[in-house]
Amino acid sequence: MARKRVAILISGRGSNMSALIEAARAREYPAEIALVLSNRPTAKGLEIAKSAGIATAVVDHTAYKTREEFDAEIEKQLAAANIEIICLAGFMRVLTAQFVKNWEGYLLNIHPSLLPAFKGIDTHVRALDAGVKIHGCTVHFVVPEIDSGPIIMQAAVPVLEGDDEEELATRVLAAEHRIYPAALKLLAEGKLAIEGERVVVAGVNGEADETLTSPRI
Repeated sequence: MARKRVAILISGRGSNMSALIEAARAREYPAEIALVLSNRPTAKGLEIAKSAGIATAVVDHTAYKTREEFDAEIEKQLAAANIEIICLAGFMRVLTAQFVKNWEGYLLNIHPSLLPAFKGIDTHVRALDAGVKIHGCTVHFVVPEIDSGPIIMQAAVPVLEGDDEEELATRVLAAEHRIYPAALKLLAEGKLAIEGERVVVAGVNGEADETLTSPRI
């Protein structure tokens, strides 16, 4: 089966981008990173992608008057690269509802909390302030409402006594690097289906496969 062509959208260093690129180096991995696109010309992740031999593109959001025009140019870049799946990795722009609808079921994001808890920004500080004992990260399908799409995979990370934001963020990021490639693999293999607001993970014969449930650490 042909590997699925994936675009990663970034705005900065692309830490999760690097994890996806590394996973896709394996010959048996069912997806290839065909394009890295950033809305910021100076994003450090662009150089990392180039050094890995991956095509890059910049669609500078400041050059467009509306979100619709910005998204339309992204669509052109994706079409030119024959992209089949999009992974958001620290992409700091809100995509239009129409763009999201166009890519329904093929647009992934990773969020540094156990959704639906702590949607939005500053998740680690908010988790510490709330006194939660378990924090973590979530890979989900993107829907127009921010951080609200069907959950594909989660990893739980304990909040330790004396944790500060940096320490907690470092452990959560390590979990992100593990589950994002795993979630993309399932999608590229055609093992994910959305039923209502839930994601069903199926084995090769279409039956639920317990080995593919969300990992915990």
